[in-house]
Amino acid sequence: MKEKLAPWITFRSDIKVLDCTVRDGGLINDHLFDDAFVKGVYQTCTAAGLDYMEVGYKGSKGLFARDAFGDWKFSDEDDIRRIVGDNDSPLKLSAMADAEKTDYKVDILPKKDSVLDVIRVATYVHQLPTAVDMIKDAHDKGYETACNIMAISTVSEVEIDQCLQTLTETPVDTVVVVDSYGALYHEQIRYLVDKYLKAMNEVGKEVGIHAHNNQQLAFANTIEALITGANRLDSTMMGLGRGAGNCPTELLIGFLRNPKFHIRPIYDFLTEHVNPLRDSLDWGALVPYNISGQLNEHPRTAIGVLKTDDRDDYVKYYDSLVSAI
Repeated sequence: MKEKLAPWITFRSDIKVLDCTVRDGGLINDHLFDDAFVKGVYQTCTAAGLDYMEVGYKGSKGLFARDAFGDWKFSDEDDIRRIVGDNDSPLKLSAMADAEKTDYKVDILPKKDSVLDVIRVATYVHQLPTAVDMIKDAHDKGYETACNIMAISTVSEVEIDQCLQTLTETPVDTVVVVDSYGALYHEQIRYLVDKYLKAMNEVGKEVGIHAHNNQQLAFANTIEALITGANRLDSTMMGLGRGAGNCPTELLIGFLRNPKFHIRPIYDFLTEHVNPLRDSLDWGALVPYNISGQLNEHPRTAIGVLKTDDRDDYVKYYDSLVSAI
């Protein structure tokens, strides 16, 4: 068998990229993006040849006050269509439904009545029974489905194995490794992706990666995941996302060799729409996020300290987090 000397100069056609700028990025401004921004993401994803765009959450209006959040916390059908019309493009549209935070039986319409193509169910391990019911509900309504198992860096081996076994018995199409805390290194990503692949390949399901950038490893870890065999890759424009943010779409597209992708529209969008957000929003691998990632802690405390006068007192934040642990 002839050795492949430089596989990185070719491309794997089954890799699909999902941009979740509006959904994950909305976590830093309560999803209060204006229509021009969201339409800009949509137009950029189509022009760049991306495979999926996540428009937001399907949040419960009983849990989240409608007047306290933007439209993309709820992703109602009329609001989505205001941006994309009937979506006459190859781009598939996704919404995320959090386990126990979504009135999914009511708010997720049958696929025939929706412009959405994919429902991604996000769940912590202890919520898995609810997540399974949500996956079945979305599948029965006609959607492609995915399951994002959150905060996987905090989950025991036996629990991961049980989750994967349970998901193999559902109609879910993709199961995603989610480094919610940005705590994982490439060796751990490789190990987890390989574990997911061994479970999911047997039943014809795909594996994905959703990385956070607390230790400036989101891009590197996404590459590690795809090299290991993950075919579903999450990213956001300029890494816009909760806390330290995510794998930047522009870096990922620049790395992939598939000629269907086009990077120039992304740079245009960054200049026009994302750079101006720096004046009012904080994201990226700031030191408090580095600290929370290294300690495998939820970034909520880092988010909180960055809103205070002590935001640059890194020793104080580090000591307080270590003490709490």
